[in-house]
Amino acid sequence: MRKRNNRIPEFKSEDKEREFWATHSPLDYFDSGSIKSASFPDLKLSLKSISIRVPSDMLAELKTLANKKDVPYQSLAKVYLARQIALERGSLSRSFRKKGNRRPHAQKAAPVDAEARR
Repeated sequence: MRKRNNRIPEFKSEDKEREFWATHSPLDYFDSGSIKSASFPDLKLSLKSISIRVPSDMLAELKTLANKKDVPYQSLAKVYLARQIALERGSLSRSFRKKGNRRPHAQKAAPVDAEARR
């Protein structure tokens, strides 16, 4: 790859920078010769694997919900866990009180059709 002599100009505003990058390629300002190898020997993973036993029907329902949302079921389980932990700590309940005194999981009931009542 040939060496690039282009320097990224200083911008007076984000609008000017946005205009610039709309008409220029970042590759014109990239020098692959300046890449240096990095090592992070003390970097620790922020995730911890756990094993949890759940009833088969609960797992099946979780997988169904995840499939409808087009996300992996493990990710959906993490979202649900995080939401419940926040609720238990009170952060969700405080934020919902500010927005109209509603409970976090309260939903409006669907209107009942006159035919369905019979």
